[in-house]
Formats: sequence, structure tokens, C-alpha cells
Amino acid sequence: MKLFISADIEGCAGLSFTEETHKDEAVYQRYAEEMTREVVLVCEAAHAAGADTIVVKDGHGDASNINPLAMPEYVTLIRGKSGHPYNMMFGLDETFDGVFFLGYHAAAGSPEFAVSHTSTGNSQYIRLNGRYMSEFMLNTYTAYSLGIPVLFLSGDEAVCRDARELAPHIAAAGIKHGTGGATFCVPQSVVDRRLREAAGTAVENLKGSLIPAVALPDEFIYEVTYKDWKKAYQMSFYPGMERVDRFTNRLKTEHWLEVVTAHSFVVY
Repeated sequence: MKLFISADIEGCAGLSFTEETHKDEAVYQRYAEEMTREVVLVCEAAHAAGADTIVVKDGHGDASNINPLAMPEYVTLIRGKSGHPYNMMFGLDETFDGVFFLGYHAAAGSPEFAVSHTSTGNSQYIRLNGRYMSEFMLNTYTAYSLGIPVLFLSGDEAVCRDARELAPHIAAAGIKHGTGGATFCVPQSVVDRRLREAAGTAVENLKGSLIPAVALPDEFIYEVTYKDWKKAYQMSFYPGMERVDRFTNRLKTEHWLEVVTAHSFVVY
């Protein structure tokens, strides 16, 4: 069994403030170490349940957060930004049996996690076919476009709830929740138990063929509402984009790769 893990930092245990995600801040290192620790823990749990090969994509910032020397021998870590539009999913192809998302977080505009955003802080929110789009939604559709099931998610409770709507079969480990600028955290022992249990369940579900095939929508309507009208104006010139109002641009397409390619340009 070959698994792909896309890892982010904002949804890791304890992280509650934007400065904790930035390398130039003193508090960052603590959470980079936690991200590494959670990746190793989930890899070990998945391996114990039957995963033979695991590829981990560091998906936060410049993608140099996870300690590569801490990885188990059956894990390959992809560091850095390739420039491919898959971004956090770079390295994924049809040879994988399933996808895990670790350390994910609520979508831009969500009031249920203080560090909610989608890819960058440039958007007020993003909608995909009328629903608020998180990085989980974006990357889940990328997996589905390759015919690969999404098995596991860890992060805040808001993204876990949204994930269950898009992928009801998913094994989700909610390890904190937020209200406005406050974050409610749980002890490390609870975090570890939830991560291990969800990772093991995810692999067992795949082995038991409990994961249904998921078809992509026939059409995608991708809308970005920016915080800055000047950014909205500039990005309205991206090929295929149309202006909805002074803050919002829209792209309609039948091809998923056009959505992820546009996203990799217009919100950065």
C-alpha cells in the first residue's frame, strides 16, 4: 500500500496565532517540531496498519518545515516548491492508493479558527461551486481527479466538519477548535491518541474497500473575493477570469487542472 501525505502546519496541535507559522518569529520552531512529530506519528500508525510506502509533501510556506532526518526509513519527504500547480499535492500520481491530509485548517473567512485562510491571506474567501473552499477541498478534488481516495484528515474541528460533508468516509481527527481569535487546545496525549486511531482506521477502511469512488462535478465555478480591490483588478486579467464586482473574480471551466493552475497564480 502506497500513501501520500500532504502536511500543513496551521492545523497542528496547539498552534493558535499567525506568528507561530512564520520562520522569522521565535515561536515558530516549536510548531515546526510539532509538525514533524505529528507526521512521524501518523506515518508510524499507517505503517503499522499496513502501509508499505509513504510519501510526505511538506505543504507549508516554503515547504522546509519538517525535519527530513526524522523520517522513518519507509518515508520519502518532498521539500521545497516545485512550481507545479498541484503545490501542496506535488508528487501525487496514479500510483498511490490513498491520500492523507495532516495539520489542515478552516477555510478563508471561517470564524471558527483564528488562523483560517485558503493558501494565502489575500482572499476574504474563495467559493468553489458555491461552497467556501478550503485547502482541503482544493486538494481533495486534485486527488479525486486522479482517481485516488482521500482517507484521513487532522486539524481543527471546522475543517473536519467540512471534510465529512465532502468525503463522508474520511477518518478525521479534530485536535482543537476556535471561536473568533481564541483557540481551545487539548493535551498532547489526547492529540496523539486521536491521530493514531484515525490513521489506523483510514488504512483499515482502504483495506476493507470501504472507500467509495467519487466523481468530479461536470463544471467548476471558482470565485475569489479579495481583501484588496487592486489585487482583484490585477488578477481579473488572468486568462478566463471575469470580473463579478470590484472585489470578486470568477472562472468557469470543465477541467480541474485549469482551476488549480488559476489558483496557483491568482491568490499569490
